[in-house]
Amino acid sequence: MKEFPESFGHERFSNRELSRLEFGSRLLDLAVDDQLPVLERCKFVAIFAEMIDEFFQVRVVSLEDKIAAGVESKSVDGLRPKEQIRAIRERVIELIVRQDRIVLDLVIPELEASGIKIFRGAPAHEEAIQELSSYFQNQIFPVLTPLAVDPGHPFPMISNLSLNIVVSVTDSSNGERRLARVKVPDSLPRFVPVGANGDLCLLEDVISMHLHLLFPGMEIGEPGFCRVTRNADLAFEEDEADDLMVALETELRRRRFGRALRLELTRGFPSHLRDLLTEQLDLESSQIYVSDAPLGLGSLWDLWKLDRPDLKNESWTPVTPFRLVPVKDGPVNIFEEIRKGDLLVHHPYESFSDSVELFIDQASRDPDVVAIKQTLYRTGGNSPIVASLIRAAGLGKQVAALVELKARFDEAANIEWAKALEDAGVHVVYGVVGLKTHSKTSLVIRNEKGTIRRYAHVGTGNYNSRTARSYEDYGLLTCAEDLTSEIGELFNFLTGYSKMPHGTSLISSPIDTRREILGFIEEQTALGVDGKIIIKVNGLTDPRIIDSLYCASSAGVCVQLIVRGLCCIRPGVEGLSENIHVRSIVGDFLEHSRIFIFGTATTGGEKVYIGSADLMERNLDRRVEVLVPVRSDAGHNEIFSYVELLLADDRNAWSLGTDRRWRRVSTLTGISAQRETMKRFLHASISVDF
Repeated sequence: MKEFPESFGHERFSNRELSRLEFGSRLLDLAVDDQLPVLERCKFVAIFAEMIDEFFQVRVVSLEDKIAAGVESKSVDGLRPKEQIRAIRERVIELIVRQDRIVLDLVIPELEASGIKIFRGAPAHEEAIQELSSYFQNQIFPVLTPLAVDPGHPFPMISNLSLNIVVSVTDSSNGERRLARVKVPDSLPRFVPVGANGDLCLLEDVISMHLHLLFPGMEIGEPGFCRVTRNADLAFEEDEADDLMVALETELRRRRFGRALRLELTRGFPSHLRDLLTEQLDLESSQIYVSDAPLGLGSLWDLWKLDRPDLKNESWTPVTPFRLVPVKDGPVNIFEEIRKGDLLVHHPYESFSDSVELFIDQASRDPDVVAIKQTLYRTGGNSPIVASLIRAAGLGKQVAALVELKARFDEAANIEWAKALEDAGVHVVYGVVGLKTHSKTSLVIRNEKGTIRRYAHVGTGNYNSRTARSYEDYGLLTCAEDLTSEIGELFNFLTGYSKMPHGTSLISSPIDTRREILGFIEEQTALGVDGKIIIKVNGLTDPRIIDSLYCASSAGVCVQLIVRGLCCIRPGVEGLSENIHVRSIVGDFLEHSRIFIFGTATTGGEKVYIGSADLMERNLDRRVEVLVPVRSDAGHNEIFSYVELLLADDRNAWSLGTDRRWRRVSTLTGISAQRETMKRFLHASISVDF
């Protein structure tokens, strides 16, 4: 007889890929929320569209590879690769149909009612047509390159996620018909202004109106719009590459033209053109997805950027952490503040630039700082952190940066940062073979009157000033000797040739995280009904962690999980998980922090950790991750305050049911954790200013 919880078999898990799609469903729930301004709803449609694109490029291709290799093994939930592909297609079609109806029946009419009219096809007014014709001639026509398909012109390569117009053109003199393709330029705005009233026309529609100028003298058939999604996974053996950067640059050039996985078509796409595309792209009919709405709706971000504050949520300006508020004669000395005690900062409620960037900036200028060590995963453009590292190297400080070149979809940017840092004299390393460095850690070494002291920052989010304004994250600034010395050992592992250290204060992957988390869960399990576990992560998929949580629930432990995206646990199953409750928060900011709380004050005190690791196999086994304890009373109070709000939220919360479906929590109190936290930090800021 199987032991508990294995006796429940595959049914105790949810499929990770379908769980990922359920996050998309929650985004669409927000797109129909009539309490949100219309441009906020556009934003959530855009996020959904981009999520589906990435899902095909990364997750579907993995399943397709397994099918091609003849893999028949089941996932933890009992589905074989072909079964997963079929289930994915069914769910994606449901979601796309819903997306189209939201855009066409709700969003576009509401935009028009708000003074933003989007023309589908040519506008009715001759004046508008003339304006668009002039714009086409001057701005669009010079950029276009029409490509024909005939014996002298092979089928054109359609790049990944590009929007294309496909049309048949016929030579009226001899009746010869050819296929032609026009790529809609990525370099031009998707929404073309027309008239003085803020009306807009889609770029592809403007081009379609003027196809006669691209193919003069030809009879032009009915155009169709298409989009191809290709494999974006990088395929190279890291340990066989003589130069990782060169190998990665080569793969990035190939990515745009990887194997086709999905063909998107607009409704009414000519059938003979569809058949030709399917054949040339080597696709099956099951890989074709038809939409009523325009393709590539990630471009709805362009609408969200319109200067219409009346159609968006009130913007938030991060406040300066009260301990770092500038004094009369200038900025505070951040090292003096950290020596007074650990400093926990909460973004975007508290300013990233006035805390984390200030830390690295002051370190780069401080004559007592002798060295800076930094991990960089996703830094964004014009990074102040990178600028500070370059400045520090120029001032003769020892600077080492671990730039993770393999951060998916940021590889090209990271290559450029690595080159710029190397040119400035920074010691740059590209990570550890076989592992992706995902930890968010900085270490500053300072000579204080002959004594070396280390200062560190450990965060849950990237060193990226742009995402720090929209991602919810925590960061800890500390000079605690036990923590900073172990962070120093971690950097020696990352930059040198040594074994990964076992920490006593710091928890790191792939060495310690799973073992330590399982140990914490088992401690609470032993307490039974007196035990308590609160975990907030972006993804929960690891089978061993999930089974351990089932054991805790069976022992009577209250398990409260806040999971933004992937979640393979099944709450509320009789005899398995009655004491497990799972919710997801999707609001103004992307809930990105990872928080781990074990125990209560009445059972010997809580253990509280924050860090970069989700509870997924990749984070536990194949990435360098760091979790750090939060030990100050102020830090505990901040985290408990936020977590309590997240658990009370009934404005932006979804609950996971036993049937694996997420349902929006009924609004009774109207509490929004994010909005309440804004009020709290704003009030604290005003009090400090006063």
